[in-house]
Amino acid sequence: MRRDAYEQVVRDPDGPGPRGPAGRATLPDMSTASDRGARPAAPQPAVAYRRLSVSQRRSQLLAAALGLFAHRAPEDVSLDDVAAAAEVSRPLVYRYFPGGKQQLYEAALRSAADELELCFRQPQQGPLTQRLTRALDSYLGFVDEHDAGFKALLQGGSVVQTSRTTAIVDEVRRSAAEQILLHIGVPEPGHRLLTMIRTWITAVEGASLIWLDEGKQPPLPELRGWLVDHFIALLVATAAGDEECGRVLRRALELETADGPAGDLVRRIAPFLPDAAHLLGEG
Repeated sequence: MRRDAYEQVVRDPDGPGPRGPAGRATLPDMSTASDRGARPAAPQPAVAYRRLSVSQRRSQLLAAALGLFAHRAPEDVSLDDVAAAAEVSRPLVYRYFPGGKQQLYEAALRSAADELELCFRQPQQGPLTQRLTRALDSYLGFVDEHDAGFKALLQGGSVVQTSRTTAIVDEVRRSAAEQILLHIGVPEPGHRLLTMIRTWITAVEGASLIWLDEGKQPPLPELRGWLVDHFIALLVATAAGDEECGRVLRRALELETADGPAGDLVRRIAPFLPDAAHLLGEG
């Protein structure tokens, strides 16, 4: 029997099917009469599967898919690739994802989105810049681990990108904004504060993509520090013209320490302040 024919009829290890002696799955006889008359049928290789529950098998397939989507664009990954990575048959992948690669990609994306959303769910303890630092460590670690998949996801143009996948990405952005608002204690912000936070999230995404394009340079700690500086600068600039942001800034500064990110930024900016004295318009 040809190998490709065998692969098409192999039984699902997690579901019912014809059983032979000792509980082994049996396969239909696909040989012809002439084949049987010419020579004895060659024994077929046994497929060793580990029986898993439905949830365990689904998790296994998603993990295999995520591993592939992490470093290859979605359109470059086939169901055969996923089956090989999970060490199962292609029909088994279809059993759990009858919608094919599109359904599998959306499920894998949803799983990745859940992980990204957790990045900004940090303990609401300590200075704001320390919380942002922890969140960025998690977020940028994900970007580093899922480089090609992250680029394909955010840059668009993928053949598997749909309104549903776009909605999943937007949900991650909204969740990140909501978590930052919780950290600053403003669950219902005004337009300027919300715009500032969403602008920063967009900057984080853009900087992450540039970082990947530049061969993952500068080093992650340097990129993370720069993004924290960027948040402080945006908040200060917005606070200059918005009372709500001004209150947020004052509360945040009360918790900052001299040896923290905000204190370090102030020391680095201080040498430039004398050069700006003439801008105050005082004699």
